[in-house]
Amino acid sequence: MIAKKHILKPIVAATLLTVTISLPAQGRADAVSDMLESLKSAEPTEAKRLADEIALRWEHSGSPSIDLLLKRGKDAIVRKDFDEAVGHLTALTDHAPEFAGGWHLRASLYFQMDRPGLALHDLEQALHLNPNNFLALYGLGVIMEQLDRPELALEAYTLALKIYPHYEDARKAIERLGSDVIGKQL
Repeated sequence: MIAKKHILKPIVAATLLTVTISLPAQGRADAVSDMLESLKSAEPTEAKRLADEIALRWEHSGSPSIDLLLKRGKDAIVRKDFDEAVGHLTALTDHAPEFAGGWHLRASLYFQMDRPGLALHDLEQALHLNPNNFLALYGLGVIMEQLDRPELALEAYTLALKIYPHYEDARKAIERLGSDVIGKQL
């Protein structure tokens, strides 16, 4: 009987710790959801501020070790040590496959390395985990343009603009592609 009490105490403590750790993560997710909703109707200056804040929050996993791998990957990208960056970001996606930020950053890296197939794969993962990632949607549009798929590029840019209506890069891309794509469809 006494042994059960000792076993239950760590189990109860672990459960409470899990719940306590999960609450801030849920709070962050709720805050981002609220910001995404506000982004749709915000004035341009406020929209830019919100978009930047959302992007920053998407880069935080909630795990110090995963955030460290992300930082090391970013630092290696800045140094243009792409092989090291791929190593850190691959470790990140292996250890935290549910963290969309890791997939998105590695997709950006693969794009810089002129590896569009790998970039597309990682963007697919990032968007599966976070379909509201307007940055990943924009990146998808850029790759589709490079692959001479303007219809798909236009669709990706349009989706990004639905989430972030004042996304200037997406708006310019749509203007650039719009008449060409619509003309081809007619």
